[in-house]
Amino acid sequence: MGEKKTVLVTGGAGFIGSHLVERLLAEGCRVTVIDDCSTGSPENLTGVLENPDLVIKQNKVSECHELGEVVESCDYVYHLAAAVGVELVVNSPIATINTNLKETEALLEAASVRKTPTLVASTSEVYGKSTQEEFKESDDLLIGPPYLARWGYACSKLMDEFMAMAFFNERGLPVVVTRFFNTVGPRQTGRYGMVLPRFIEAALNNRPLRIFGTGEQSRCFCHVRDTVEALMLLKNCPDSRGQVVNIGGTDEISIQALAERVITELNSTSKIEKIPYSEAYAPGFEDMLRRKPSVEKLKSITGFRPLTGLSEIISSTADSLRRSG
Repeated sequence: MGEKKTVLVTGGAGFIGSHLVERLLAEGCRVTVIDDCSTGSPENLTGVLENPDLVIKQNKVSECHELGEVVESCDYVYHLAAAVGVELVVNSPIATINTNLKETEALLEAASVRKTPTLVASTSEVYGKSTQEEFKESDDLLIGPPYLARWGYACSKLMDEFMAMAFFNERGLPVVVTRFFNTVGPRQTGRYGMVLPRFIEAALNNRPLRIFGTGEQSRCFCHVRDTVEALMLLKNCPDSRGQVVNIGGTDEISIQALAERVITELNSTSKIEKIPYSEAYAPGFEDMLRRKPSVEKLKSITGFRPLTGLSEIISSTADSLRRSG
């Protein structure tokens, strides 16, 4: 057997990060996690805390004094640390922007010293108010005005992308950017506004499912297992470097239909309530009406496309919430 690979996962105590850490350890990697646990939790890593190949540093990336040393000892870096969730974005805009920009800059600077291959996680939010049926990585982006906090989040993640590409072009850092489209599944919490776990938790308790807005807005959902598979494949794919790649499911469903589907699949007696955006968030809140990714680039680079269906996504998320509740 060859020498074990060493991987850094920032945000590794978060929802996606913890699943990725488990997968990396299962494949024989040594893993270091840097996470301040502001939105993640060490409980997400309970199943692997005793693994001798796991090291956890509870810090912000930008405040980790050993960051340079850690990155230089790694074979690969996943940068997943970020502000997450619509509610956090709307209620804490300064912290959101600072978190996304400062942590990414610190990470890229450290990775550029030895040109450590790096993956930077971004979001479908960068597509902004664009209205096309399907979003491709080469599309122009349409961001809303600066006095609406949601677009500050989108712009900060977009600046992360520009920064990553600048390090690729100017310093030769082998980096790939991934835009996540509604990754869902076990361990995800509705605490920060994520719609599917909110719906499922309400349905399990026969409470009303609260739809923000009209319910006509549509989304596609991707099981975290599929997202992690894509992340693993991109790590071993030199063709991904210097690229922006969508990761997401492609089965589109309206939020109204999603609420109805959750109630049906979980045999719930819950009703549906609709809450105007102005009450749910703040006056002037703007939402994207559609968010369906093209995953052709992911498939062409790695041969993989997410395939887990909505029924399995709902059932596995519900099982996780039952266990944790």
